[in-house]
Amino acid sequence: MNIKEAIRTIPDFPKEGIQYRDITTLLQNGNAFKETIDIFHDRYISRSIDIIAGIEARGFIIGSALAYALGKGFVPIRKKGKLPSEVYTKTYQLEYGSDTIEMHKDSIKEGTRVVLVDDLLATGGTILAAASLIRDAGGIIDELAFIVDLPDVGGHRKLTESGYPFYYICQFEGE
Repeated sequence: MNIKEAIRTIPDFPKEGIQYRDITTLLQNGNAFKETIDIFHDRYISRSIDIIAGIEARGFIIGSALAYALGKGFVPIRKKGKLPSEVYTKTYQLEYGSDTIEMHKDSIKEGTRVVLVDDLLATGGTILAAASLIRDAGGIIDELAFIVDLPDVGGHRKLTESGYPFYYICQFEGE
């Protein structure tokens, strides 16, 4: 199964000129979803990972499945106001405005090795904010993991400049 072929492209969504990469078709395809998790599993099984973190919402799906496959715990990183206990908070800039994400303060201990998962890398703002939350808690980013990289949007360059190691299964470049 080609993972890239399992991802649907929706032209002009959410606005004209955008080629939206929709992973719901990959998730609906049992073979493609399994292969995606298997690829991540094989990458991380022999590494000293303590926990998997995922960003709301699609990062929850991939991250939870990966945590299960690896026998690790899962830490959700959510939008502001969704977590019931004490949180670390990070506000970051979007193309038009800002957003805020949070993580429970007791979810990651000093020195915890973390793989941080999201469905795709676009501008890089959300993943860098989430990585910052993990560092605020004393965690160590082993790697940032994505199904899809959209290098034309700028996140690939930002992550390269940030020094965080990152991995993606497929790329939609210039498409």
